Amino acid sequence: MKYIRLFSRIILGIVFIFSGFVKAVDPLGSAYKFSDYFIAFHLDFLEFSALPLAFLLSAFELALGIILILGYRRRVIFRILMWFMLFFTMLTLLLALFNPVSDCGCFGDALILTNWQTFLKNVVLMVFVLLLWFHHKVETTHGRSFGEWMLIVSVYAGAVWFSVWNYQHLPLLDFRPYDVGTVIANEMEIPEGAEMDEYETTLTYMERESGKKRAFTLENYPRDTSLWEFVTSDSRLVKKGFEPPVHDFAIMDETGTDQVPAILSDPQYSLLLISHHLEEANKQALIMAREWSQVALLANDFSFYAITASPDSEVEAIVSSLDLGYPFHAADEIMLKTMVRSNPGFLLISNGTIIGKWGFRDFPSVESLNPDALELIGNASVSMDEASLLLMEAGIYEDFSPGVMTFETLLPALVYEDGASRRERGVVTGFILGILLLLLLSNLITPIRT
Repeated sequence: MKYIRLFSRIILGIVFIFSGFVKAVDPLGSAYKFSDYFIAFHLDFLEFSALPLAFLLSAFELALGIILILGYRRRVIFRILMWFMLFFTMLTLLLALFNPVSDCGCFGDALILTNWQTFLKNVVLMVFVLLLWFHHKVETTHGRSFGEWMLIVSVYAGAVWFSVWNYQHLPLLDFRPYDVGTVIANEMEIPEGAEMDEYETTLTYMERESGKKRAFTLENYPRDTSLWEFVTSDSRLVKKGFEPPVHDFAIMDETGTDQVPAILSDPQYSLLLISHHLEEANKQALIMAREWSQVALLANDFSFYAITASPDSEVEAIVSSLDLGYPFHAADEIMLKTMVRSNPGFLLISNGTIIGKWGFRDFPSVESLNPDALELIGNASVSMDEASLLLMEAGIYEDFSPGVMTFETLLPALVYEDGASRRERGVVTGFILGILLLLLLSNLITPIRT
């Protein structure tokens, strides 16, 4: 029986480590899901706690999975595990029955399950939980209590720190369809022969003579308009068809023209500043981006797009108060949150392919990449009268003419030598070494037991 319990611990530990890790690398995604829950259950007043809960829950699952495999403090851990799984099994049953949110978010964006699939997954896991629970009183404790509790606390603290780091920068692993290297047009394609959405349409007609209303389908509705009068129609989705990973990519300028075709077909470089909610965006990052918008005045191989879902009144107020000097395009809020987990965030696209992605804390200023560009940018931002503009267009003011610099001169420092990649490698290495160190310490305190 002890080997069955060992197997149960390992299975549950792996599931919890995976679930906690994919949430920890994307805490903002978990926070958005918590907000969906609060809104669905009319608990809007709890939305302020969405992000802290995202940190704490992902760290809890990650730490719980590690502790289960190590076998520490089993009697206490098995009790915690039992109550935790009971709560979420009941919650997922409610979600499956009433479907207030379409995806529970239990595995983040790494693995999307329907609510019924999630409930069935929890039912299967409960079998392993019960095997541990029914024998938790016979479990013996061999290790030093203080040492094991210290390691448990250390694992949890390390998991919280890992989640917070991903929030401050960008997810180390990006499971969404806007990762670096993505060819966006390919992610928008619908394969030939793919299943389409299926709808059931109900037509309501009123019998003219009796005044009674009756429902019909598209196949048997009455054609005789002298006897029947059409009232209304209703369509509901009965089967979801294939949906491409990128299905809502649209960026509108002030005239209502979609800029996506121009961006995806541009063989040069397009930098997208993305802020789903401009009022909450980091103001210094918005101001710093002004230099990049001015680079577009000097470089023929570079375009700059600022994009937000905020209303026009809010955009105008912030542009004026910060003296940004660049216009904003409009896009869907959910799409922008999916594209980058930062406010603002930056995407660099060339020929329809994402070649760079940054949170505002990691995105450098033009000055840090090339101090010599500042003088040209400063001159380009000086207001000119009509005569000066004509001279500039004639090529007399060579220093101010478009094409005086190229974005490609900044590209190596921006993409290939950026310190963010080194920090990411360092964090991944540190996290793996930390886990190995904990395992080593655990064997010094007490060997992993069956």
